[in-house]
Amino acid sequence: MKPIWIVDDDASIRWVLEKALARESLETRSFANAQDALAAFEHDTPQVLVSDIRMPGESGIELLQAVKARHPGLPVIIITAFSDLDSAVASFQGGAFDYLAKPFDIDKAVALIRRALEESLREASVEAAPAETPEILGHAPAMQEVFRAIGRLSQSNVTVLITGESGTGKELVARALHKHSPRAAQPFIALNTAAIPKDLLESELFGHERGAFTGAQAMRRGRFEQAENGTLFLDEIGDMPFDLQTRLLRVLSDGHFYRVGGHQPVKANVRVIAATHQNLEQRVRDGLFREDLYHRLNVIRLRLPSLRERSDDIPILARHFLVQSARQLGVEPKRLSEPAMRFLAGLELPGNVRQLENLCNWITVMAPGQTVEVKDLPRDLTQGSPPPSTLQDPGLAGAPAPVSGAAPAPAAPDGWIALLELQAAGMLGAGQMDVMDTLGRQFESALIKTALKHTHGRKNDAAIRLGIGRNTITRKIVELGIDGARDE
Repeated sequence: MKPIWIVDDDASIRWVLEKALARESLETRSFANAQDALAAFEHDTPQVLVSDIRMPGESGIELLQAVKARHPGLPVIIITAFSDLDSAVASFQGGAFDYLAKPFDIDKAVALIRRALEESLREASVEAAPAETPEILGHAPAMQEVFRAIGRLSQSNVTVLITGESGTGKELVARALHKHSPRAAQPFIALNTAAIPKDLLESELFGHERGAFTGAQAMRRGRFEQAENGTLFLDEIGDMPFDLQTRLLRVLSDGHFYRVGGHQPVKANVRVIAATHQNLEQRVRDGLFREDLYHRLNVIRLRLPSLRERSDDIPILARHFLVQSARQLGVEPKRLSEPAMRFLAGLELPGNVRQLENLCNWITVMAPGQTVEVKDLPRDLTQGSPPPSTLQDPGLAGAPAPVSGAAPAPAAPDGWIALLELQAAGMLGAGQMDVMDTLGRQFESALIKTALKHTHGRKNDAAIRLGIGRNTITRKIVELGIDGARDE
C-alpha cells in the first residue's frame, strides 16, 4: 500500500498524525507546503492525501484542484482551522472525501483516513469557489453536519425542507444553498407565509391580473415569477393557509400556476426551499397541513441546531457579530472581556443566533468603552431577568431581526434611532429589497400593539393616544394581522 501524504505548515499537526498513523501500521510522508507536495507528484502518488486548507503559498484548495485534475480518484481529506461554510463547500465542490476541523479528535481523524483508504468512488470534480468571508460560522459538531449537507447539496436542484427553532438561521442556510447551487446567478426570492394576511398571500405567491379584485389596477408578477430560474424560499411554511397549500402542491407537481384572475397557465422553473419552526408531522396529524404537500417538500431535510446545542459557538459568533455591527456603524469593534464572554456563553438565549446578534448590536451602540465587562451588559441579563427579547412580531416573522428587541428599554433617548439605523444598514448591505416597507410595518405594528396594551385592547382609545383616526387604526390592525383589539 502506498503511503499517506500529510501536507501542513504546522509541524505539530504533522507529528501528531504521523505518530497516530504509525501506531496503525500506516506509512506516511509529510510536506510543509503545497509546492513540495505537488513536486513530489511528478514521481510518486499517495494512497490518501491529507492537507491543511490555509498555508503559506498555495492553499489546500488549490492543491486539491491540482491533484484532482491529475488524479481524480485520489481521496483527499481537508483540514481547516477556519470552520466556516465556505471551507466545507469549497472542499466538497473540489471533490474532497471529507474535512476535519481543528482541533480534531485524533481517533476520529484516523478513522476517517481509514475510511478514505477503503473508498473507491469519488464525487465528480468541480472547481471550488470560496468566498471572501464566511456566511455561517460554527465549530460545533451539529453545525459541521449542516455544513457537510450544504456541501453535498451544492450541485443539486432538489427541494429542501429546513427545520429548527426561530432565530437559528434558516434563511441564511437557504441563501447558502442557493449561492452554492447551479442557480446562483439567478434570483433568490424570500417570502414569509406567516407575515402576509391570508387574503393577500395568494397574490403575493402567484401574482394577479388587472381587475382580478378591488384595487388590482395593473397586472402584478408574484414571487414564483420573480424567482424564475432561481430559488424561492418559503419561510414558516407550516403557517400557510390550508386552501393555498393545494395551489402550492399543484405548482410543485406540474410546474404551472395561474395568476389570480388569470386563465393562462404560467410555467414555473423554480427551486423551492421551505422552512418552519413547527412540527409539520403533528400539523399533518391535526389536519392543518396537507400530507401530500409535506412529502413534496420533505425531499431533503436539514435540521438546524438551537444555540443551546452549540453553546461552544457563542464566543466565535459574538466576536463575528461585534465586528459586523461595528463595520456597519463605521466604528471600532467592541471586545468582550473573558468574564463577559463566559457570562454570555452561559446564558439561555431562546431567540438563538438572532438574539445573540441583536445583543451584539446593542453592545456596539450602548456599551461604554472598547472592552465590555459583565456590568456593561443589559440589566435584564445581569440582574437575572429574561434577556432582551429578539422574537419578532408574529405578523413579520420572516423579516430581519427587529430593532425593538435589540436593547432593553428604556435606552438613551436616541438609542432606538441608532439601532434602527444599524438595522437598516444591515438590510441594505445584504441587498434586501422593500426595506422601507418591512421596517415601516414593523414600526407601526409595535406602536399599535403597545397602545392597545395600554388601553386594554380598546382600539378607539388607542387611536386617540396615537393621534390617528379610528378608521386608520382599524385598517392597520387588519393589514398587520394584530389580535386582541376591540371596539369598546
